[in-house]
Amino acid sequence: MTVLPNRPDAFILFVNGTLMRGLALHANLDGAAFIAEAYTAPCYRLFSIDDVHPGMYEVPEGGVSVSGELYEVPWDVWQRVEAGEPPHLYRGRVKLSDGSEAWGILFPQASVLPRHRDISGYADWRAYLAGKA
Repeated sequence: MTVLPNRPDAFILFVNGTLMRGLALHANLDGAAFIAEAYTAPCYRLFSIDDVHPGMYEVPEGGVSVSGELYEVPWDVWQRVEAGEPPHLYRGRVKLSDGSEAWGILFPQASVLPRHRDISGYADWRAYLAGKA
């Protein structure tokens, strides 16, 4: 699997929730460069964490391809992003649909089940929010 190139002062980040353009925490990415819309490989489950943000984790089977965005994120911007993230979210490797990998924001499976709603059928935080309206 190809890892998307990182620079000493920045790295590539896949986001799939409130950090995306037009959503609540997007301003935390000020100073990061939008690269493209992207999708994960079909090996993730997506949950609504109290309808405030999504939580995504990798599964060995039964996963979906989750919609998101790629950014080149300077380390100083990452510090602001990380400080603004809800509890339990962490930075980890995410497999993308093109066979490459990038850093992404993940949620531990043990923190998701059974309390939070599985929204994997939407495979997209924006689509889930639109479906609730």
